[in-house]
Amino acid sequence: MLTPIMIVGIIGLLAGIVLAVASVVMAVPKDERAEALEAILPGANCGACGYSGCPGYAAAMAKGEAVPGLCSPGGADVAKKCGEILGSGDVEMERRAAFVRCMGSADNTTEKMEYDGLESCTAASLLNGGGSSCRFGCLGLGDCRAVCDYGALELCNGVAVIDPEKCVACGKCEKACPKGLIRLAPVKAMAVVRCSSCDKGKDTMQSCKVGCIGCMKCQKTCEYGAITVRNGLALVDPEKCTGCGKCAEACPRHIITMSEG
Repeated sequence: MLTPIMIVGIIGLLAGIVLAVASVVMAVPKDERAEALEAILPGANCGACGYSGCPGYAAAMAKGEAVPGLCSPGGADVAKKCGEILGSGDVEMERRAAFVRCMGSADNTTEKMEYDGLESCTAASLLNGGGSSCRFGCLGLGDCRAVCDYGALELCNGVAVIDPEKCVACGKCEKACPKGLIRLAPVKAMAVVRCSSCDKGKDTMQSCKVGCIGCMKCQKTCEYGAITVRNGLALVDPEKCTGCGKCAEACPRHIITMSEG
């Protein structure tokens, strides 16, 4: 009885010794700078920086493969601290926030069918594009709100609304929207097109009271070439927009609004 127990005990002891030696011999050297950078990052692991998460971004910065200032949730403070560790000096970072390219509220659109299923935009969109009369519009079931860790998203009269003061531009809501209605943009005085419809003008007018009809009045009004109409939808170039507001005044559908810096 004792012999089997002693054999198992000896095997366990030898295995423990082998594993202990292997952990030392095969240990991967730690990058102290990468660890210091990771400790500064907010730990959101949102991927807004373009890397798999905070550890991946920290490792890339430590190797010189990425620059500080890509972490939107961390903002300017984190960018500055990362720059100090890397010895790159002050890092300028443009603040961004998400915005919803839709104003298809219950007042502006109708329901083409009554949806009775999971409270999920992704699920609803699989059923003939969802219940909204606009096939490009917000479904208002809150997939974006569910993934926001900062309380920046609310549902108002059937459409998602973002508070730019609370938004940290992590990009999670952008990824969660099955319609691709949410985009990140610089927080500055500029024009924003609150529509995503690429239908022809006549079809848009039938599905939404305020949808973009591609009339090109905004494009013709802009003196800086900041706004163009493609596939029946107006698009703004943030780099060229001066925030003059003339395109918003010219829009007959009032779908262009001015954001504040």
